[in-house]
Amino acid sequence: MFALEARALRKSYEGPDGGSQLVIDLPALSLAPAEQMALRGRSGSGKTTLLHLLAGILSPDAGTIRVAGEEMGAREAQRDRLRGRAIGYVFQSFNLLPAYSALENVRLAMHFGGNEDAERARSLLERVGLGDRLDYRPVQLSVGQRQRVAVARALAKRPALVLADEPTGNLDPENADAALGLIREICAESGAALLLVSHDAAALARFDRVDDLESINRASVSR
Repeated sequence: MFALEARALRKSYEGPDGGSQLVIDLPALSLAPAEQMALRGRSGSGKTTLLHLLAGILSPDAGTIRVAGEEMGAREAQRDRLRGRAIGYVFQSFNLLPAYSALENVRLAMHFGGNEDAERARSLLERVGLGDRLDYRPVQLSVGQRQRVAVARALAKRPALVLADEPTGNLDPENADAALGLIREICAESGAALLLVSHDAAALARFDRVDDLESINRASVSR
């Protein structure tokens, strides 16, 4: 069983002229449990759209997506439930809830996944060096600290699949290296598959499996 399996995936948007613009045309993409893969892609190549499809945030026009053997449903509520149970997402912009503390942000993600564990949430934040910032809200944290909260939140519910969208894009080289190391290390320990998309050469160099999105996405050829 694959941690991720996508087949014949297509997604279009309405273009400026009112016509349909194909953004994703992906014949196949799969990751085994605990496998780590990076996708290289320039800005505008469809990286975030692809991750949103794989996470169930967007619905494809055609194709199938299976995560940990379960098919991503067509209805939004079905997709939300699967994402809550089986997918961790590290957003480029962090997407932390501003009114909640670091600890509350992590615990809420676990709650929506149906497996809240306060001790694990606390332990992960300590692991990423924020044991003394548990009660700090995002505005009280540095950019690097917010990214570490986002990493802990994505991994807290022990997902089968972790998706990371340019996770080092807002960080200086030292914090970027530390954040990526944490993502990879905790994924390896928990057996989660990791799919990272980036244009950062330093981040991509840390992966054994690196593909060019534009080489596997047939929509890129027509642009």
